[in-house]
Amino acid sequence: MTARGFEDLLRQLAPQVLGALVRRHGQFEGCEDAVQEAVLAATVQWPVEGVPDNPRGWLVTVASRRLIDQMRSDHARRERESAAAAAEVMPEDVPDTDDTLVLLFLCCHPALTPASQVALTLRAVGGLTTAEIARAFLVPEATMAARISRAKQRVRAAGSSFILPEGAEREERLRVVLHVLYLIFNEGYTASSGSTVHRADLAREAIRLTRMAHAQLPEDSEVTGLLGLMLLTHARREARTTAAGDLVPLDEQDRTKWDRALIDEGTELVKAALASPTLGPYQLQAAIAATHADAATAEETNWSQVHGLYLILERIAPNPMVTLNRAIALAEIEGPRAGLALLSTLDDDGRVAGHHRLLSVRAHLLEKAGDPAGAYEHYRRAAKSTASIAEQRYLESRASRVRTEALSSSPRTPSPTD
Repeated sequence: MTARGFEDLLRQLAPQVLGALVRRHGQFEGCEDAVQEAVLAATVQWPVEGVPDNPRGWLVTVASRRLIDQMRSDHARRERESAAAAAEVMPEDVPDTDDTLVLLFLCCHPALTPASQVALTLRAVGGLTTAEIARAFLVPEATMAARISRAKQRVRAAGSSFILPEGAEREERLRVVLHVLYLIFNEGYTASSGSTVHRADLAREAIRLTRMAHAQLPEDSEVTGLLGLMLLTHARREARTTAAGDLVPLDEQDRTKWDRALIDEGTELVKAALASPTLGPYQLQAAIAATHADAATAEETNWSQVHGLYLILERIAPNPMVTLNRAIALAEIEGPRAGLALLSTLDDDGRVAGHHRLLSVRAHLLEKAGDPAGAYEHYRRAAKSTASIAEQRYLESRASRVRTEALSSSPRTPSPTD
């Protein structure tokens, strides 16, 4: 087995092992640490000794022993020793239950902040190390370790049971789970900071986790829609940057580089999701992505359909970014001035006022409307407002281009030597 194969297997098994331990011992924090140690032991031993016949059982056994050792070292827990030792599980006794979905719900506990939910999900369910998560979000490892530790403590303090919620609570918690997976994917697809446009490892991890959720909730149309959205969006990854790593906007991408297998799979998921009698935000966003994927060229995009989907999305899940994207679609249908008029409704919205995305879209529409001077000003402001170096380079290059156009179109003032 290759190194990548070992890594993929361990990431797949880690949440299952953690779920088995938490269900048995009820100590999320201690169990999570024990599983990480077991995974580390596997990365050292398996490449040399070979993968055990029952790798999941091996990990459960090793992690259980680590946990018992931790409990025995704590004199205040001496009374638990006999019960914990009796619960030790050998490989042949490992239950087949996969508690990954329950673990996802636990990591996305409403007592946690979104940042903590993301970090804990990547650590406990995704199997990423604290150092890997810290690198992904460009923060010191100590900072991320403290964030994860606080998240574990809050989960423990909340007294959450390791069971799948029922009824309305399950629906509410599922929305949080999907939002966390959506955040992880978005950070991977368009990094909010740093020198690269995307972080493929995070995007792939979000897709893997969403596949897990879909496998256990195949009838949930929003889970299906989110997976479809991720696949259709991730399919464009190879076309989004030049060889030098510069950003390529959607309308300029070489669509022959799009991953057709992901598009085909994503499209089928979207069809299944839209067959539901109710529509949610992920189904609609997936339908928009499918509309773009269906166009062989940017000019063939069905902008009326895109705009109509954004109108529905705006009604059921109002959000300034939805309005911003609708403005782009409206500009394609009715012209840039119509798009600019819709954008103006966001000027007093504190959630996006001064956001580089609003500034860059306005610059783009001003450029299309024949106002290079206005476009230049907004491209420059947008470049200064983003922490992404790749986006900064792109916006500054657009600013330079429209500045050149503005200077070439301006009447020349005769000099005294003319």
